[in-house]
Amino acid sequence: MDVRFTPSARAQFLDAVATIRRNSPSAARKFRERAGKSLNRLRRFPESGSPVQEFPDLPFREVYVTPYRFFYRIAHGAVWIVAVWHGAQVPREPQTPPNPGTGEG
Repeated sequence: MDVRFTPSARAQFLDAVATIRRNSPSAARKFRERAGKSLNRLRRFPESGSPVQEFPDLPFREVYVTPYRFFYRIAHGAVWIVAVWHGAQVPREPQTPPNPGTGEG
């Protein structure tokens, strides 16, 4: 199963990496590596993330890569990363991933 980012989630992830890089380029590299490993695991085990405790009735799950939370949903034959938030942020309700073939993601 493919792991894809919505455009807004990709921007949030790149902003997170840039924020970490400002303080420590080596920490940013390590964070990116850890995120890559966690997200790659979703290819084989898409249900391995935890339900989002703030939204237990929604079909979203999350993977925590300290200090960020990656929110995702399985839809359209892929794992869609829909948001990347710092663990200290209170998340808003995640958005539904785009339809396949729209060029988004």
